[in-house]
Amino acid sequence: MNRIVNFAKRNLLEMSRDVLSYIFCIIFPIVMLIIMSVVNSSIPKEAGMTLFRIDNLLGGILIFGLTFVMLFTAIGVAKDRSGSFLIRLFASPMRSEDFAIGYILPMMAVALIQALIAFAASMAIARITNAQLNPVGLLISTIVLFPAALMFTAIGMIVGTLFNEKAAPGICSIFISLGSFVGGIWFDVDGVGGVMQKISRCTPFYYATKAVRASIDLDFGKENYLIPVIIVVVSAVILTVISCLVFRRKMRADLA
Repeated sequence: MNRIVNFAKRNLLEMSRDVLSYIFCIIFPIVMLIIMSVVNSSIPKEAGMTLFRIDNLLGGILIFGLTFVMLFTAIGVAKDRSGSFLIRLFASPMRSEDFAIGYILPMMAVALIQALIAFAASMAIARITNAQLNPVGLLISTIVLFPAALMFTAIGMIVGTLFNEKAAPGICSIFISLGSFVGGIWFDVDGVGGVMQKISRCTPFYYATKAVRASIDLDFGKENYLIPVIIVVVSAVILTVISCLVFRRKMRADLA
């Protein structure tokens, strides 16, 4: 257990030394939150557009921020694999599951910090714009955010394990674009309907955004909350297991 904790601390320290991690994981999502809130204030009320209203926008921004957690997970794993650090650790009693936990734990901490800062910014924006934002809904949304963060971290681990540190960021950018597009972060997927809605419903990104928004709105209905939460949790578990298996296989190949 001590090895896992020490490995997790080391990974968190390595990420904290990278200035880009602060920019993309913390600053950029908050900047987008502010920009889209400004855009929303410019939209006439007669238009009836609510997607960029702070209570709806926050859910999308929280999931958008997690895509960068995925990115830096992939970069961290790929960077460790490219050097001799992991090779030395492979000779230790640590198992592939221990390595996975060592990468996941610091990312859960980053996701929590990211969410708390977003909550604070959103409450400030809500006060300025006279919008309604229930603090209880923000607290409950973390129930969905943690499995969603686990899901994105697992994807990052898979990408970082299969690709080197030069290719991993490019592959992750595809997932960031895909997650933003089919996840309904920047537009109303259900409102668009048709093929776009059907494609989105086949991805866990859509359900993650939907569940977080439902949490913030204190809407705990079956369609908006319960089913999406189940899908996100199941997706997180499956992807985490896959990431451990892929990492174990790559670890054995590197030792051979």
